Amino acid sequence: MLNPNTAIIRIKNLRLRTYIGIKQEEIDNQQDVIVNVVIHYCAEQARQSEDINEALNYRTITKKVIALIENNRFSLLENLTSQVLAIASEHNWVEYASVEIDKPHALRFADSVSMELCYHKHND
Repeated sequence: MLNPNTAIIRIKNLRLRTYIGIKQEEIDNQQDVIVNVVIHYCAEQARQSEDINEALNYRTITKKVIALIENNRFSLLENLTSQVLAIASEHNWVEYASVEIDKPHALRFADSVSMELCYHKHND
């Protein structure tokens, strides 16, 4: 059950281009990827404030994701997804994060192939 102060940020269908794959055609040509990110964090302070410093800044997170994807090459969708998840979960307020990245047209008869990875904060 969610804490009543938990806020959920959803970055939906962020469409970017990158080098992803292991076939020569994929190494030579950029492909589309579609990124979806979900972040849960305690927004108790932000709910009572108008101060941006009391909230997670989704614009900053998105800019980091864009820079990562557009400025690098990836062989595996797992690795790309893991790196985006690291960005989504790096702030210590994050309780849970998930990242799903679609690679459209990766398979002939499918709309896309996607990879999803999740992060859960451990309160030890």
